[in-house]
Amino acid sequence: MNNPVKTRLEELREMMRRHSVSAFIIPSTDPHMSEYVAPHWQAREWFSGFTGSAGTLVVTLHEAGLWTDSRYFLQAAEQLKDSGIELYKDGLPDTPDIIAFLQSRLQPGESAGIEGQVFSSASACAWQSALESRSIRLQCIEHPFRNIWTDRPPLPEGKAFIHEAAYAGRSCREKLADIRLRMTEAGADALLLSALDEIGWTLNLRGTDIHCNPVVVSYLLIEQQKAHFFILPAKTDDHLKDYLAQNGVEVHAYEEILAFLANAPYASLWLESAKTNYALYTVVPATCRLLDIPSPVALLKAVRNEVEIEGLHRAMQRDGVALVKFLKWLEEAVPQGGETEISVDRKLHAFRAAQPLYRGESFDTIAGYREHGAIVHYEATPETDTALRPEGFLLLDSGAQYLDGTTDITRTIALGPLSPEEKEDYTLILKGHIALATAVFPEGTRGAQLDVLARMPIWQRHMNYLHGTGHGVGHFLNVHEGPQSIRMNENPVALKAGMLTSNEPGVYKAGSHGVRTENLMLTVPAGEGMFGPYLKFETVTLCPIDTAGILCEMLTDEEIRWLNDYHRTVYEKLSPDLDEEEREWLKEKCKALSLKEVKRS
Repeated sequence: MNNPVKTRLEELREMMRRHSVSAFIIPSTDPHMSEYVAPHWQAREWFSGFTGSAGTLVVTLHEAGLWTDSRYFLQAAEQLKDSGIELYKDGLPDTPDIIAFLQSRLQPGESAGIEGQVFSSASACAWQSALESRSIRLQCIEHPFRNIWTDRPPLPEGKAFIHEAAYAGRSCREKLADIRLRMTEAGADALLLSALDEIGWTLNLRGTDIHCNPVVVSYLLIEQQKAHFFILPAKTDDHLKDYLAQNGVEVHAYEEILAFLANAPYASLWLESAKTNYALYTVVPATCRLLDIPSPVALLKAVRNEVEIEGLHRAMQRDGVALVKFLKWLEEAVPQGGETEISVDRKLHAFRAAQPLYRGESFDTIAGYREHGAIVHYEATPETDTALRPEGFLLLDSGAQYLDGTTDITRTIALGPLSPEEKEDYTLILKGHIALATAVFPEGTRGAQLDVLARMPIWQRHMNYLHGTGHGVGHFLNVHEGPQSIRMNENPVALKAGMLTSNEPGVYKAGSHGVRTENLMLTVPAGEGMFGPYLKFETVTLCPIDTAGILCEMLTDEEIRWLNDYHRTVYEKLSPDLDEEEREWLKEKCKALSLKEVKRS
């Protein structure tokens, strides 16, 4: 069977010839620089066949390449087979970046094409500068796929809805006041927000526009006295319009944002170029001074208020109850046969869906058995769906959206006998997880300074993982949110009390197994010390960590104590909402490991 990707690439090349461009770049983003996008903007997937959330397709008149990160190396290699697209493994020393690739393929005087609406202005300007140094032009093409992608899905039109202050903790009016104070401090007449999570948080609005991410496709332009909200008319109703009007927010059609900005009378406009698309950036009048600095909303949103923290704990408790019910079922079901990666995904969904305030998954569940666990962002399909047997590891990464919080958890579960290598890898990852969970650090510490704690146990065995150790998590918003992170790459944002971050070291061995242990952690005060205040992490995820894979002799007494304390908390907080049989099961899974036994082993 012919791969449709080849036909689509040839049609794309015909478009390129008509516009006299020698290369065309298709990123994974939408006009809002989202990580996950609505089907309308999944052009990179449509042209390449690669379904991962991160990647950039570059097509020249004679070849094509796709750049993606380590989470998707195995997946991309499989999905790009027979497509004519070469995989470039981003982040590896021998992989050229896209700029270097274009400079080596294009001649002086030639052009590379982009669609300005799906490129951040920061990226487009940087690329333009780098290419111009070789006399290569960056050319914007409006609606480049109009005559190629003829069955393109429409813009999402799901209704927006209000996220009540009882869950959000602060009203829309209060949030706008905080933002305007920071605008005054920065000397900005107006602030343009394009990032959907920032808009949702500011207006206390949620939606169904992007799978698993309860956001609303829109723009928000905030002035000192009023705000302008650009959204498809079908997504609003009279109740929502009244709510917005009461908060001084005027509603405009989504597509009017370009003309509105082009005629804006502001002396100064605050926008973050990394989050603003190039098409918007280029229409701002030259008379308007642009303040290209990080959005104030990102940090305001990242620091949880008291109501959000209380809600988070409640959401984690309900999520933990659902997970315990599932894990007990899984342990009993696998030996009986008939369960697969897909079937356990569905079963987990059913347990979560029975919980109060549940509103869907926070991302598509990763259920990878044995060698599939080594594919970092594996998604089982009918073609790859594997039967579970009472042996080896099942890596299960999942999460849920509740009105009062967002969850994200990974457990690597021993379904039966394990190899010595599997146990050693599992224990090393647990050691790294505990090292980060128990960190105490001064205010001002950045995530990159802590990342090494989680990696050191496997670095000592000459192993590594190439994804981040921790990402921020939204509040009934996106499961991946900044500005905080814990990763090797430098991030200038310091960790602050109230920030929620994941802790998920892992190790992945192609063709064999993968191991990852993930909890969410809330940054909390740790008291005063030398040179000022200190911070620490409070683990808020509630679910037993499988002890069947642990080589106890590899753990220190301190690590054993942490695990025992964690399991004591899990049992105390979850057991009241379980039936007697479930409580007994959880009690066994949370049974303390003996320090005396460890010393004898």
